[in-house]
Amino acid sequence: MTSIGFQLYSLHAVDESLPTVIERVGETGFEGVEFAGLDDADVTSVDAALDQSEVAPAGAHVGLNEIEADAEGISETYRDLGCESVAVPWLDPEHFASREAVTETAGRLADAATLLANYGLDLHYHNHDQEFIELDGGPALEYLLDTTDDVGLQLDLGWAGAAGYEPLSFLETHADRIDLVHLKDYDAAAGETVEVGEGDLDIEATVELVRDLDFEWLVYEAEERPDSYETLDHAADIVTEYW
Repeated sequence: MTSIGFQLYSLHAVDESLPTVIERVGETGFEGVEFAGLDDADVTSVDAALDQSEVAPAGAHVGLNEIEADAEGISETYRDLGCESVAVPWLDPEHFASREAVTETAGRLADAATLLANYGLDLHYHNHDQEFIELDGGPALEYLLDTTDDVGLQLDLGWAGAAGYEPLSFLETHADRIDLVHLKDYDAAAGETVEVGEGDLDIEATVELVRDLDFEWLVYEAEERPDSYETLDHAADIVTEYW
């Protein structure tokens, strides 16, 4: 059964500790949180906040360079918090500029997936729009998936739509590689992401599809107002209306 989560990066500029932010999320209808680093918080206090708030870990965003440098330390941190999945949140456009570049990127991700698997963690890749550059008639992201076996896709629906693709069709086509989905909206004409509910994403159809396909997590992410709990309030309203 699919659960609804909140990506903590959405509040990364709020001037409060991570445990406090988690506790605020726990006051809403969200069932879990996805980490984007721990800031200055220690694992013990973050774990206590999860327990206090009764929210589950939906995974963590961790840079590829960080994984390559210290897979054991990263794994220990996030396994201690109950995570089962790690997603690489970003790679620069140069990593998708050609088939050769994608092949090299796929190799690095596959190696990172092997490192994390040794510690019981799955690896996923979270897209923006640069991964949809066309290579030989198809998006570089599809070539990345074709070139890897053990790397999952965390599809960001908003960035897929901003890149000119129909996100729900792309989601359904590649469902066998997806456990984690990012709920984000987009303005197709402008080629930009927007706050959920303000763009072209059919939220009701999205919720129905992710439940039908039984993904593990649908994770709300916002790029607007990261310094304000208004972002969380709006997200909570979306959950109340559609979830």
